[in-house]
Amino acid sequence: MMVCAAGELCSIGVVCLFASGFAATLAQTGPREVLSETGQANAAQLADGQQAGAAPANAPAFDVAAIRENQSDHTARSHIISSPNDGRFTAINVPLKMLIQFAFGIPESRILDGPNWISSTKFDIDAKADNAVDDQMRGLNSDQGKAQKRSMLQALLADRFQLRVHAEERELPMYALMVAKSGPKFLESKANGTTIDGGNGRIRVQGGDNSVSLFAEQLANSLGRPVVDETGIQGRYNITLQWTPDDDAFPKPGGTGVGATSLDSPGPSLSTAIQEQLGLKLVPRKGPVQVLVIDHIEQPSEN
Repeated sequence: MMVCAAGELCSIGVVCLFASGFAATLAQTGPREVLSETGQANAAQLADGQQAGAAPANAPAFDVAAIRENQSDHTARSHIISSPNDGRFTAINVPLKMLIQFAFGIPESRILDGPNWISSTKFDIDAKADNAVDDQMRGLNSDQGKAQKRSMLQALLADRFQLRVHAEERELPMYALMVAKSGPKFLESKANGTTIDGGNGRIRVQGGDNSVSLFAEQLANSLGRPVVDETGIQGRYNITLQWTPDDDAFPKPGGTGVGATSLDSPGPSLSTAIQEQLGLKLVPRKGPVQVLVIDHIEQPSEN
């Protein structure tokens, strides 16, 4: 057994992702799964303008799936538990937008349109495939298993939430993450596996095949805009950033900032923190971004 960053126990090779003050710890010795570093892997499988809906009739699918709205404290953590080696998927207290993010492997900042409730209403999902799919998935390698599980989740969302999406390229405001004049100020990681931990005004990335790209994705989630890694830095590092959220420093689309302004916190702004703590900088620009557009979605059908 391993202990995840948030303190929960999970089996080696099982994915544990946490949001609302998210944390994720994954063992290097088992299959490792984090949301796509580039956001291109799965969404890019849709040609520009191609719509994704129900899966082909012969595609592997979940045999049964219980979906319920979670009525617990909405400040509680969100959990996604999934292994590439079996046909089971579990989500606890997870907003639908995070499920779409997981299913298509694209950062939340690149998922556009859809009603407000896809971010605010949270769901519990317990989905299982039949034994034949279980047996088939045990014969897949890790990458094949993850791709099939995401395809199965896409089909489930299309069936139960009537989700219809399409991919397209749009010219959008974005940030380039670049090395500042001082040079990078973070050290290589000798830890096994990958840890992503963060919340309002903090991000920590430890390990991963490309730590800086993972860090850029977490920045994108905080900023609400794509962040492109242009540092040229490859490898495994320990990256920790703490800042005081400020509505005016890096406004999100629609006028929403990084987070609520905190007058009680003496920490630096995000722009200052990135340069002082990490030796990096964010440069605003516009550029072509591959996005996933929600065309239609409904509250889930009954179990």
